[in-house]
Amino acid sequence: MTDRTDAPRSRRERPAKPALTRTGIVSAAIAILRAEGLQKVTMRRLAQELDTGPASLYVYVRNTAELHAAVLDELLGTVGPAPTEGDWRERLERVLTAYTAMLFEHPTLARSALTARPSGPNYLNLIETLLALLAEGEVPPAQAALGVDLLLLHATATAAEHGADSAPDEDWDALRRTVEGISERTHPHIAALADVLLSTEDPQGRLSWGFRTLIAGIERNAVAD
Repeated sequence: MTDRTDAPRSRRERPAKPALTRTGIVSAAIAILRAEGLQKVTMRRLAQELDTGPASLYVYVRNTAELHAAVLDELLGTVGPAPTEGDWRERLERVLTAYTAMLFEHPTLARSALTARPSGPNYLNLIETLLALLAEGEVPPAQAALGVDLLLLHATATAAEHGADSAPDEDWDALRRTVEGISERTHPHIAALADVLLSTEDPQGRLSWGFRTLIAGIERNAVAD
């Protein structure tokens, strides 16, 4: 008798695949991000994960850039609302620190976030939270609006620069050798500040200093008419 266990199964006998949804697509993309990195979050890889064709995904997501922006927006949901204790500056810094910490967990996403344009609910909630805290500090609206962009840019760039898989070690070693061997005659300021310029100690302190410096500037510098 012929063994039929390897015979192709009829489509009617296979379990029905879950219907595609934008939420399900983004969830699958986040799973790939966590397991394989953002470079693997492509339409082709996602279609493979969802057992469908890439063309089916374009009904829900226009392109890879929009997909990455949707992934970023979903992860922004983990940042949480503003804390209730402390003055407005302290609470603003804590929200920005939480945003940076989220990106530190996904360094490839941090680099993508420098150019991504998310427009989902979690991104809008983050912007609203930052603007509300600046308004609480009586920062003029135009300064607050431009200031939010500066604060998020500092946070995002910091996470992108210091992510675990950013610049190769040999690049940092080459920079260190160059700065440490620089001539005091030709570059006296760099030579005098080499230790500070190259320091990797207390990254949280440097991040906090950057936020406080920007917040102070946003408070004081009026927007030109």
